[in-house]
Amino acid sequence: MAETPGVPEPTLEEQIAAYQREFQDLDPQVEQIVSALSRLNRRMNVAYGRQTADLGISNAEWEVLKALVLSGAPYRMGPSDLAKRLGLTPAAMTHRIDRMLAEGLVTRERDETNRVRVIVELTAEGREKWLEAMRLATVFEEDLLQDLSAEERNTLGDVLTRLLRRVEHAQPDAGGRLSDLE
Repeated sequence: MAETPGVPEPTLEEQIAAYQREFQDLDPQVEQIVSALSRLNRRMNVAYGRQTADLGISNAEWEVLKALVLSGAPYRMGPSDLAKRLGLTPAAMTHRIDRMLAEGLVTRERDETNRVRVIVELTAEGREKWLEAMRLATVFEEDLLQDLSAEERNTLGDVLTRLLRRVEHAQPDAGGRLSDLE
C-alpha cells in the first residue's frame, strides 16, 4: 500500500480488516506479522537513507561500501563481483563506481596479476564514511530495540533468522533486485 502525501497509511488493524473483507481466506495472524515486517523494513530504509544523506553519501553508495568491508581487508572486489553481490547490472555498477571515485570513496585500478581485470578498493575516506554510518545506525538500532529485553532480542533474532533462511532456501536467486529475476 503506497502512501499518498497527506493521506495517512491505514493502521495494521485497518489493513487486515480490509484484506479480510476482500479475501476471506486470509490468516490475520500471518498478515499482521508480514505487514509489520514490511512496514518496519520500509521505515528503517528511510531512516538509514536520512543518515547516509547526512554523511553525504547515498544508500546506493552505502551498499558498495558495505560490500567492500564485508569482503575483508584489503577491502577489494572486482566490479562484476560487486554488481552480482548488489543485484545490479554491470552498467549500473560502473555508474555507481564512477560517482564514488569522484567522491574519493573508492579507487579503481588494473589488477597487476591480470591486466584485463579491474579492482575496486575502499579508500581511507570510504572506510571512514562506512564507520560513521555504522555509528549512526547503531544508535538508531539500539533505540529501536530499547523496549526489548535481552531474551526477547535473542528470540526475535532467532525467529527472523529462521524466516530468512526459509526464504533464502525457497528463493536462492532472490538476493539481488527484482529486476534481475525477469
